[in-house]
Formats: sequence, structure tokens, C-alpha cells
Amino acid sequence: MSKSSPHIKSRKHSSAGWIAAAALASLGLPTAQAQTAATAATAATVTLQEVTVQGTQEFGYTPAQPTSPKYTAPLAETTQTIQVINEQVLKDQSVTTLTEALRNVPGTGTFNAGEGNGGPTMGDAIYMRGFDTSNSIYVDGVRDLGTISREMFNIESLEITKGAAGTDYGRSSPSGSINLVTKQANLKDSFSGGVGLGSGKYKRATADLNRKLGDTVALRLNVMGQDAGVAGRDEVKNDRWGIATSLGLGLGTSTRAFLDVLHVKQTNTPESGVPLIGWAGHAGTNEERNTASKVDSSNYYGSTDAHDNSTATMLTMRIEHDLDADTTLRNTTRWGRNKDDYLALTAGGITSTDADPNNWTISRLGAAKQLDNKIITNQTNLTTQFNTGGVQHSLSAGLEFTHEEQTNYGLTRTGTIDGLNLYHPELTHSGQSVTRSGYNGKWKTNTAALYAFDTLKLNEQWQVNAGLRYDHYKTKYSSSTATSNTQLEDSGNLLTYKLGALYKLAPNGNVYANYAVSQLPPGGTAGFGAYSLSSADNNANSPNMEPQKSKTLELGSKWELMEQRLMLAGALFRTEVTNEVYTEDDGTITQSGKKRVQGIELSATGQITKDWNVIAAYTLQKSKIAKGAAMTEDGSDSLPHAPKSAFSLWSTYNTPMGLTIGGGARYTGSVKREVKSATTPSVIPSYWVADAMLSYKVNKNLDVQLNVFNLFNKKYMGSMNKLGFRYTPGLERSARVTANFRF
Repeated sequence: MSKSSPHIKSRKHSSAGWIAAAALASLGLPTAQAQTAATAATAATVTLQEVTVQGTQEFGYTPAQPTSPKYTAPLAETTQTIQVINEQVLKDQSVTTLTEALRNVPGTGTFNAGEGNGGPTMGDAIYMRGFDTSNSIYVDGVRDLGTISREMFNIESLEITKGAAGTDYGRSSPSGSINLVTKQANLKDSFSGGVGLGSGKYKRATADLNRKLGDTVALRLNVMGQDAGVAGRDEVKNDRWGIATSLGLGLGTSTRAFLDVLHVKQTNTPESGVPLIGWAGHAGTNEERNTASKVDSSNYYGSTDAHDNSTATMLTMRIEHDLDADTTLRNTTRWGRNKDDYLALTAGGITSTDADPNNWTISRLGAAKQLDNKIITNQTNLTTQFNTGGVQHSLSAGLEFTHEEQTNYGLTRTGTIDGLNLYHPELTHSGQSVTRSGYNGKWKTNTAALYAFDTLKLNEQWQVNAGLRYDHYKTKYSSSTATSNTQLEDSGNLLTYKLGALYKLAPNGNVYANYAVSQLPPGGTAGFGAYSLSSADNNANSPNMEPQKSKTLELGSKWELMEQRLMLAGALFRTEVTNEVYTEDDGTITQSGKKRVQGIELSATGQITKDWNVIAAYTLQKSKIAKGAAMTEDGSDSLPHAPKSAFSLWSTYNTPMGLTIGGGARYTGSVKREVKSATTPSVIPSYWVADAMLSYKVNKNLDVQLNVFNLFNKKYMGSMNKLGFRYTPGLERSARVTANFRF
């Protein structure tokens, strides 16, 4: 499904006149008259008003153009790796969260299960190309703060941009960015949704209603409710409800406005992790634990009062005005707030052993967090097309003002946390009393930015894509304890850019080269939704440090096949991160450290035939710390959380009798954990997982869908904590049945 746009401009307009001329000439009209009529027909075509396009199975997985006006070339001619996952893919895979959707992006995942008293990682703790990307998640082009799990019920598509993306969004991860595109009101009446039941006591219902209220007015309402456990995991729960509305005004006219409201409430029971007893990799005094019996992966080591409660609220107003057929002015204002209240107990190390392993006990570690994130932004953008001499330009320029803040409430935990039997844990209260201490950490960042992007079409074969962005930021950070009060400030300017050149080998295929630069100022490397300055001189988040810089060089090729329904893409990439903190041999602290990730990415997305859909991708990457201390437990120079190779394939086929057959496989190579000096497993083993889907179209209004996950019941680790004491099990074999309706 694609968003409404003021005009649909077809590349075929230039041939419309000749088609009309031929038709009129065949009726016996003189050629001149035919050409005059054809010219009028062509002009009428150019001035057609808005046409709302609704995505259907007819277009399958064919990726749409990225929604951001900052992309000034079609997706197939954008000189950067961008993977688009559309709504049909999400529906066919029964995806409910961002983390689940990113299974289609090989090498990307939540590999880090947290550490010690920090507890499990919260929400979408995403790593991509070996770098933490959790602070580079956006909704309709606006940064989305917070350590929450993002819901898909109001999402139309995902846009994953690989490599340095600072020119697009400002400060960002070296690995790229993730943009969620929300559903918008349009001028077509529709009503759809689904009701699902499944393993792990899964229950979910969604509804999507769009109504035309007048010639130019429409309202869209999306609602969701879910009450679900996790198949194969005792006690863990993912319960939530949400509502999203979009009011569209002036649709089909030159001036349009959208008012969007989103509210999602989650009351989850978080993971506690499962002890790594019996998995290979223990050493030293722990070596005998390699051959001990593995713990039942369904065991829960948390507590009755464990919780991960979050609330996400977002208000957005967007106004668009067409100054002429080629020029549009847009303004977006967003207020957003994400709050999280979290208490978890996690499995720790063994505290006692005897001859009978059934009597072994483990410790438990407690973690509590209460976070409040807010953002206010105003973004103005102008897009236009024009010629200078023989060069055609597609220009996008804009101005952005953003205020972001986070309050990390200081908490006091009292009470004793009891240990548990390793193999037979009993569910108990945490023994913790949590109160706010009044000693909080708080950061505020104000950013003003100017940017410009241009695609310069030099001729039919050559074009250049260029982007330039200037950010001025100012950050204030304060934290307090009973004995100290820290006040820190930092400000500076970020200049980022990208430059790409493309050569068309054929009308439907090209080769390109792209070079992009990003910067991440002090505070931005705190990770997992945090943004905090540090008073330590050897910390990358010290105001005395220069911004971290990343440079990505990409050489690639993109091809549109099957009448532009299928896109094939491949790219060689190399990302280098500099200005990393490094301790020289004489003890001097410098920023001469370097990291590097390079590799290849291949993908195929769209329709092989009108009934056969596919989304597939493969990545082979090699990471290296070119200068700096080892970051992995095995002491190698590679980055943690960066599988060397990964693969994802999902495909569906629509049979003539109304049955859709689908399935796929995912492979993730071994993942190294961060160094924590523990004689415990240091690697998440590689694994393959297969999934399957059947859908039967009962009639034009109803289909019934069956999804089976982990078809062969592979036992694997999804993530591991930094100490190597515990892991999060991958989803066991499980099933969901969903009745999907549409009117």
C-alpha cells in the first residue's frame, strides 16, 4: 500500500500523444488533427488530480518508492542499499513487532541479552552491521526515542537504509537507519482486519477502517489488542493494545493536511533468560559445565512482580501544498512521548553444587528502570524539479528543529533476592521494593538542521545523486546522587554529505558508486535508547571528545525485472568508523581508534510472476578493529554482534484454487559476545530456522491463514548476555491461525 500523493506522474506520458494519434488516425482523422487531439490528451493526463493507490496481492512484495521526500530518485536509481518491507510481507509472515519484521534483514537482530544488574535489554535493541542501531529508529522520518517494542498494526512498510545515513537524519548509527511508515487516510472506503489464535496462548485482533467523509476528507482508524505468551517460555507475556487515527483534509487537492494520533499501551512480563549450563564454551573452573545437562528452555527464573510496562503516544500534523505540478512544500510537526517502567530478575551464576545436580542452585540479579522520553520537532521540506541547461534536477531541501529529552529516574531497590534451584525453579516474588530516590539523570538536546538533496540527470545514461546536511546541536546533561551533582554541556556542528554516481547499462538496470559520511556526537554512543554525557576523560561520551565519524563506500547494481515488479540488487560496501577512543602505549587518551566493516549484500524483492512473490537477502561481512582494544570475549579483532554471514528467504505462491503456499528459511552465522572476562560461552552458535504459511481464500471478503514458526523445532540461542551466564531461547515450533477479513 502506498501513501496518497497529489499527482501521479507516469514515465509513459511522452508516448500517450503518439498512442492517441495512432488511434485517431485509424478513425480517418488527418494526422495534424490527430496530433492536436493527442497533445490535448497528453495535457489532460498531466493535470489529473490525486489518485489513491491501494496495495493488493496483485502487486505482492514489489517494493514501493521510499516515502521520505529526501529521496530524489526512484528506489532502483538510488545509489544506496535500501531494503523495503511492505505490508503484504508483514501480513503473510504474521509479524507483530519491529524485531520480528527485521528477520527479513540478514545480519540484523537483538543479539545482546543485556548484562548483570542492568538486566535484559529492553525493546528493539537492534544491532546492524555490528553496530548498535537502537538510536537510529524513525517513524515517518522523525526519530523515535525509547527502549520499547514497536508494534506493526499501524505500519504500512519498513525502510531500512544501510551505511552512513547522517545526511538523511542527522546523528545516526554507522550502520544505517530504520524508518517505519504509518498508515494514512485516503479517499477509498475500506474495512479490514484479523483475529488470531496460536501457541503460547496467543490471542490478537486488529481492525483497519478507512472512510471517505466528503469529497476531500477521510478518516482512518486502526485498533489492536493482544494477549499473548511466548511459545516455549513459561510466564513471559506480551500484552498490549493500541489505537491510531489519521484524519486527511483536502485530499485530491493542491493543499492537503493530515492529523495523526497514536497511542499504544504494553503490560509485558519480561524475559529472565535461561542458564547456559550444558552449552559448550565453559572454561577453567567452569569447564565441567559443558557436559552437564541442559536446563529446560521453558524454565522461568524471574518473579511474580516482574514487569515491562510502556506507553507510547504520538501526535503528528503534516501539511502539504503543491505550488505547481513540480513543486511541493511540506511541513511536519510531531510531539511524541515514550514511557517505560521496568522490573526484572535474571538468571545468574551457580552458587552451590553437590554430587546431585538436581540440588544445584543459582543466584539471581535484579534490575529496575523507569524512563521517560519526549520529542518535539518541526520539519519543513520543499521538493521541486527544474532544468539548468541540459541537466534535469530533482531537488529536495529543508529545515528541521528538534527538541529531545530523556529522564532516567533514580530508583532505590531494597530487599533480598533469593536464589533458585537450577533445574526446577519456583516462581516467587522478587523480594524487591522499588521507590524513586529523587536522584535522576536527565539529558536535553536541541538541534537545528539544514539539508539539500539533488538528483542530476546528465543524460539518458548518467546521473548524480548528492546530499549535504548541516546540524547545530546543544546538549545538557545532569545527574545526581546523595553525595554529588553532575552538570555537563556539549555543543557543536555536524557536516555530513553523500555523493553518488549512476550509469544505466540498460533502461531497467544500472551500476553505481556512492560515498557517504555520518557523525555521532558525544552522548550518542550510550546505546539502547540512552543519550548521556560522561565526565570521564577516557569515555567517548565526554564533552571533550570529538564526534565519532563514519564513512561508507558502496559499489552496487540494481535491476528491475518482470515489468518492474521484481528488483534485484547487489552491493560491495566498506564502512570505517574513526575518532574512536584509544589509550596509547604511554597511557595518553586519544581518538585514533578505528573500526571497520566490509562485505557484500545481495537481495531480490518483488514478484517473479503475478502469483509468485519473493523477498530474499544475503550478507557476507567482515568486521575488524583496525586500532583499539579487543571487544570480543575471545580476544579477536572482530566486532561483537556481527555474524560473518546471514541469509533470509521468504516466498509465497498463489494457486488457482485460492490457496496460497508460503515459507522460507533464515540463517545466522555465529555471533561473538562482548568482552566481560568470564570463563563462560562467548559465542552464539550459528543456526538455521524454517517457517511456513498456508492461506485459503474463502471468498472475496475472508481468508484463513496458518503460520508455523520454526518448522523443524530447532533449538537455538536468540541472544546472550555479556557475561555468558544466560541466553534467550529462540522461538520453538509453534503455530498461529488468523482469520483475515476485508470489505
